[in-house]
Amino acid sequence: MATNYQAQAKNILISAQKVRLVVNLVRGKDVVEALDTLKFVNKRAALPVSKVISSAMSNAEENFGISRNDLYIHTIFADEGPTRKWRRFGARGRFKPWLRRSSHVTVVLREKAL
Repeated sequence: MATNYQAQAKNILISAQKVRLVVNLVRGKDVVEALDTLKFVNKRAALPVSKVISSAMSNAEENFGISRNDLYIHTIFADEGPTRKWRRFGARGRFKPWLRRSSHVTVVLREKAL
């Protein structure tokens, strides 16, 4: 059975829909290749996603002694986090909420089968 090495980032102040655009680029890739790809992605979500991947990679290296060249991204997903509702008052006494969405990113790494 393969061992999972994981990391999570919670309450990222970017909507899950926007984070999923970046997450889909690196799913299934090697860890080093994924981090190199994220350096050149022109999206705001690329920085938090790369931090989560490097955190999971560090967990595998420090806690289990696995080389970073042997790891790949087994699963990665972005879930919706809490939504803050801000008040915006409209015409005729109406209430128009601004929804400030957030997301949770989870990365699971595994060692490549040699």
